[in-house]
Amino acid sequence: MSRPVLDVRDLKKIYGEGEATVHALAGVTLTVERGDYVAIMGSSGSGKSTLMNILGALDVPSTGTYLLDGVDVSKLADRQLALARNRLIGFIFQAFNLIPRTSAVANVELPLAYAGVKPRERRRRALEALDVVGLADRARHEPNQLSGGQQQRVAVARALVTEPALLLADEPTGNLDTRSTEDVLTVFDQLNAAGRTIVLITHEPEVGDRTKRLIRLVDGRIVHDVRQTPVLAGRHAQ
Repeated sequence: MSRPVLDVRDLKKIYGEGEATVHALAGVTLTVERGDYVAIMGSSGSGKSTLMNILGALDVPSTGTYLLDGVDVSKLADRQLALARNRLIGFIFQAFNLIPRTSAVANVELPLAYAGVKPRERRRRALEALDVVGLADRARHEPNQLSGGQQQRVAVARALVTEPALLLADEPTGNLDTRSTEDVLTVFDQLNAAGRTIVLITHEPEVGDRTKRLIRLVDGRIVHDVRQTPVLAGRHAQ
């Protein structure tokens, strides 16, 4: 039995003090196994953004433990934490976060450059990642020459290129039209079918429907955590 990619125990996050105290997370416990495909849903103020930041090692809990691929994140110094983020997590954001006036392939190479990978190897792996998301023919295009859906697929390729243990996506379809949303979700379906572990933060039911497991947060607590049969591409199109 392999170790879980995420092992979260009784996470609490408290902001402020006295009458201004806010319990953003009120004791979250969850495990995500390798190869799982999870959507975390909740309305504004539910704690999903706080949980996303902690799972992404961008913030620390007030109390509780968090193991990322077996590593206790709380025990890492800043430099070790930055390295763990770069190596273990592939981030995908709503706003794409691509560098303008820079080719798609150069954008995808960035995490590898940070990790000290040599240029020729960086380029090979970046082109391979673009091929995985169906954009090998757009490698030389800059972001402003790509549609929103294509830009998000470049961002997915950038997240993939380090071979991370976890793909962590924050509202990945929030800025996309229906067609582009379908294209990006199809890429996620294919990546998960190939064994990738994916956690999505979303408020969109049609995104949550595509995953194998749906978690709902209310007031910083998990109130719903169920396995489901994913709604595959085209199932809605009648």
